[in-house]
Amino acid sequence: MLILLPPSEGKAAPARGRPLSLPTLSFPTLTATRARVLDAVVRLAGSDPRIAREVLGLSERQDSERVRDAELLTAHCAPAAAVYTGVLYDALGLWTLPSPAKRRATASLLISSALFGTLRIRDRIPAYRLSGAVSLPGLGPVGAIWRSALPEAMTAAAGRGLVVDLRSSTYAAMWHPTEDLAARTVTVRVLQQLPDGRRQVVSHFNKATKGRLVRSLLVDGSAPRDAPAFAALCQSYGYVAELHPPERGGPWHLDVVVTEV
Repeated sequence: MLILLPPSEGKAAPARGRPLSLPTLSFPTLTATRARVLDAVVRLAGSDPRIAREVLGLSERQDSERVRDAELLTAHCAPAAAVYTGVLYDALGLWTLPSPAKRRATASLLISSALFGTLRIRDRIPAYRLSGAVSLPGLGPVGAIWRSALPEAMTAAAGRGLVVDLRSSTYAAMWHPTEDLAARTVTVRVLQQLPDGRRQVVSHFNKATKGRLVRSLLVDGSAPRDAPAFAALCQSYGYVAELHPPERGGPWHLDVVVTEV
C-alpha cells in the first residue's frame, strides 16, 4: 500500500546537517527536474525582494523565508519526517511510532513537494517555502512542471498495491493516476458533520483526522488490497466511512465523516 501525503506550509529548519545532495534523494528520474526547479527558486529568492515575495506569496514580515530559499544550496538538511510540521504531521507523530510502524512508514509514505516532486520520509532536505500553486519565472507553473515529470516515478512506486491519496487539491493536480492504477487508488476527504446535519470541509479537522488515520494504518499493519477493504478498515477504526465508486476511469472516493477533532 502506498500512502500519499501533502506537504506542510510550515517547516522546521534543521540546525545542523550536510547541505542538499539531489542525487541521494529517492526517485533519481526526478533529479534533473528537481535541479531546474531548485535553481529557479534560488535565483528568484536572491533577486529583487519585492518581486520574489510577490511570486512566492510572502509578506514583508515573512522575508526570512525568502532569504531561506535564496540559501537552499548551502542550508542544513534533515530527514523530511523532521522538516514537515503542522496539524497533519503532529497528529501522525512519525517520531513516536513503534519500530514496526516506522518501518512501514519508510516503505509506504510519500510526501508531495513543489520543490522536489515527491519524497520518502528519510530523504534529507532543507526547509523551504514553495507552494504548488506558484508560477516560477522562466519555468512556469510548478504544477505543470511536475505533471510532466512525476508519472514514471509514481507508477513505479505504486507497484501493484492500493494507493491511498490524502493530498490536497493543489498537490493532487501534480499527478493523476490513470488506467488500472486509478482503479486501485482511493482519494480521501474529511468532512465535519454539524449538529444540524450539514457537512463541511474544515482544514483543521481534515488535517488532524488524516494524520490520525495514517497513524492507525501504520500501527495496525494491515494492507488492504482494494478501496472497499480500505473503507472497511477505516470503519473498524471507528470512523464513518462512505465509499463512492470511480467515475469515467478515475479513482475511488472515500468520505470520512467526523463530528469532532
